[in-house]
Amino acid sequence: MMELNGEWRLSSPQYPHINTAMQLPGDHYSALLAGEFIPDPYYASNEADVQWPAYCDWHLSKTLRLDILPQCRKLTLTLNKVDTFASLYINNQLVVRCSNAFQQHQINILPFLNMGDNHFEWRFQSAAKQAHKHAAALPFPVPWAEGNNQIPHMNTIRKPQCHSGWDWGICLPVCGVFAPIQLVEINEQELYHVDVEQQWHDLTQVSVVVTITHRPAPPATVQVEFASQRLAVTTDAYSRKTRVVVDVNNPILWWPNGYGDAHLYPLQITLDQQRIQKQIGLRQLVLRTRPDQNGNEMVFVVNGIDITAKGANWIPVDAMPGRITPARYRNLLEAAKAANMNMIRVWGGGDYEQDMFYQLCDQLGLLVWQDLMFACAQYPSTAEFLVEVKQEVEHQVSRLKHHACLALWCGDNEVIGSLNWYPESRHNREKYLVNYDRLNRMLEETVTRCDPSRRFWASSPCNGELDFGDAWHDDNKGDMHFWDVWHSGKSFSAYREVSPRFCSEFGYQSWPSLPEVKQFLPDEAHNITAQAFEHHQKNARGTSIITEMFTRYFRFPDCFEQMLYLSQVQQAMAISTAVESWRAKSPHCRGMLYWQLNDNWPVSSWSSIEYSGRWKQLHYHAVRFYQPLLACFSEQSEQVCLHAINDSRDAKALCGEVLWLSWEGETRERWVVDEIIPSNRNQVVWQRKKCSFQAESGALYFVSQSEPTRNTFWLPAEPKRLPLQHAVISVQMDGQRVRLQSDLPVLYVHLEHSGVTRFSDSSFFLLPGMTRTIEIVEGALNEDEELRVYQLI
Repeated sequence: MMELNGEWRLSSPQYPHINTAMQLPGDHYSALLAGEFIPDPYYASNEADVQWPAYCDWHLSKTLRLDILPQCRKLTLTLNKVDTFASLYINNQLVVRCSNAFQQHQINILPFLNMGDNHFEWRFQSAAKQAHKHAAALPFPVPWAEGNNQIPHMNTIRKPQCHSGWDWGICLPVCGVFAPIQLVEINEQELYHVDVEQQWHDLTQVSVVVTITHRPAPPATVQVEFASQRLAVTTDAYSRKTRVVVDVNNPILWWPNGYGDAHLYPLQITLDQQRIQKQIGLRQLVLRTRPDQNGNEMVFVVNGIDITAKGANWIPVDAMPGRITPARYRNLLEAAKAANMNMIRVWGGGDYEQDMFYQLCDQLGLLVWQDLMFACAQYPSTAEFLVEVKQEVEHQVSRLKHHACLALWCGDNEVIGSLNWYPESRHNREKYLVNYDRLNRMLEETVTRCDPSRRFWASSPCNGELDFGDAWHDDNKGDMHFWDVWHSGKSFSAYREVSPRFCSEFGYQSWPSLPEVKQFLPDEAHNITAQAFEHHQKNARGTSIITEMFTRYFRFPDCFEQMLYLSQVQQAMAISTAVESWRAKSPHCRGMLYWQLNDNWPVSSWSSIEYSGRWKQLHYHAVRFYQPLLACFSEQSEQVCLHAINDSRDAKALCGEVLWLSWEGETRERWVVDEIIPSNRNQVVWQRKKCSFQAESGALYFVSQSEPTRNTFWLPAEPKRLPLQHAVISVQMDGQRVRLQSDLPVLYVHLEHSGVTRFSDSSFFLLPGMTRTIEIVEGALNEDEELRVYQLI
């Protein structure tokens, strides 16, 4: 069998001197970097020097020798993630022309092959130039995401929108083939596709309907293996579909993370020599949006249980897709599970992810809110564009709908809201609203027809069906994007003043850690306003926002390292304030997905995990504020309260002490907490008058009896108003363990080492007499570098 993955040769008609190796799957920027034709786009300000490849055409060539032609009826070539405008030639004959990075292509290439040498050539056209051409052909202007994209009119072509830059992303308009190329020999029988539908009678009985699509051919036996059952069915020579029903009694249910095990049943379909395998999670899921006394609730219900969705937004793993590996997918998603997340939102300005992403989400119990790939701009609604998108959505829905993790199809990200952003749509709202509605209705019809088992949600944010209101500020219904703190400059207390039903975006930026910065900047650029450092800040006001907020809450840092550290303290404080406030209002709020989980290059951003995979302080805090049993302080009227929120299906014990400690570590008062918190319950387990606690006297701490990650604290004033003192923290190293003790109460104790991307815990408080033993989870300490231990002062 021929192998079309692996090494090809990359060249450009505009640059005849370039002839270098390129790996498929892969992208041309990765190849140009490996061939030393461009500098590292991620280092310093090199991004500006690597824009020229976006405006060239690129060719990929490969020659394969066949001593004997394949002995089969068809040789099917399957192509996924061909980005974007590309034609494949075999022996100078056009085989397929691609124009949509989200579409699949299947072609019988047997007629194009010869005995002996066979020459394969990809010809890629510049997506930047094609976008301009497509925009010029439209009947009226369609506003593009000018605040994010560096290359105009990317909204007119079907390519990941963030490839031309975003307010966290580098502009690298890559081309290439980003998924493995598949070749399958087909004889008499041909297995096209397998559909799986779950018909629930009750939670103890489900009929799994397996529909096999195949070529009409002489009758053959299809074997279906599922849930310890093996069924054999004979195909009909005149039909393209064979239907098999497998009844499962007392199924082992699939649950989101924190609610039970994510059990998967293997499914195997065999026809002739062809085989399709899938992993199926058996579960019921609905999105309930019925009216209540406060507006309309928005809650995902899994297996009859109301779920509090806790998670983050997902962007593409890397701006150079050739660098994306299965290990990076696994590391990020396992980190999401470790932080007690149960939902990931795949954002609409990126990409439909590879199969491995959804397989891992199935395994890890991570529900997926799946945007369709439209974001922050208006889009064409011409007949040609609608046909292109319809085929794309049919393919993606068909590909993904069997996954237990898939919870929702959402039409776009912020496209409804963007009607108010651009002069064209503001001045002629009705025209552009009709344009939007034409595309969005087609998306809804296509999704509903292809996957009637799931809800279609028009946009994010959205107040509900056919509601084009202000979902950025309406917290009574639908999903909300709450950006008043970051974009509008409100203090963190603003998070306490809103009560979203489901907040699918909210975020606060931080700068990268020092080990991260050292990977992309020379030492002389280690300054917040250095040009090269600012180049890695894509939000125009980002540095000003971070530093101005410092002045509200903290004493100003005195060096670069402390600036980086404090920015991550500030980010963790912001998002913790939001999540704890909203969880303390449960069940009113049933969803919190912060922006964002990951970075696609080293950058200042809203992420909780840096490009290298290193956990920011926020991610350690997410482990705490997303845990199924949360203890958190809140202020209610004149009271300070300790809430216990139990989102799990089982009652849980909360045992520990509330301590009022002076800043010297003296215990002024102590209260025992010993409560059983029922399932799905939010209750106050301790409260006192706020006036009892003065800033100069100390702070409140809850210290769990057995779970350090349940520890939490409450400060009677902003940290800058408190008499914080520099504590002496003793550090004892024992192999891959670190033991910490402090002579004074100390907040946001954070560990940092270039060789370690994840500790078992960090960014916590230490009290006199308390010992914390921290383990290295990913990476290793070495003797050549000192472990940094930060504290808030």
